[in-house]
Amino acid sequence: MKEETLVSTKQIYSGKFLKFQVDTVALPNGRTTELEILRHPGASAVVPLKEDGRVILIRQLRHATGGFIYEIPAGKLDPQEDPRDCAARELEEETGYRVGHLELLTSIWTAPGFTDEVIHIYQGTKLDPGKQQLDQDEILEIVEWPLEDAIARIQDGTIRDAKTIIGLQMVARNAEYNNA
Repeated sequence: MKEETLVSTKQIYSGKFLKFQVDTVALPNGRTTELEILRHPGASAVVPLKEDGRVILIRQLRHATGGFIYEIPAGKLDPQEDPRDCAARELEEETGYRVGHLELLTSIWTAPGFTDEVIHIYQGTKLDPGKQQLDQDEILEIVEWPLEDAIARIQDGTIRDAKTIIGLQMVARNAEYNNA
């Protein structure tokens, strides 16, 4: 199938790391339309799995959701930063744990209807105490649950964050597969 063609771009807003633009695009069906796009540098997330099978999550204040939500540690990529390095950095900054081994689980589009954000999701093992260094706007508490309990909290609606759901389910699926 024929691809779309970018006709023009109008930048509406440029913030610390997000950019909002309106693209005029010629579609494969011959029509032209305007599409609102949120440009994002990308992010990494990590499912920290302790040797005893417990996962480390954070309960973080997220203004956009109206309160606290449960998440795996994550953060945006710095310019030219390797996603693996970002995952390791964010894990230590948010939880105080350093990671000895990272395995890429998947990379996902967060909301491809309006943003180009990609989150690289890792499983982190061989955890050692490090130093938590929260940003001034990060309000969070660390929570540790057995993996099975975290999966149950997806089922009961306690965990609603997409990257967290995907990461936890992939780790659980890998554990099932490795134990089969």
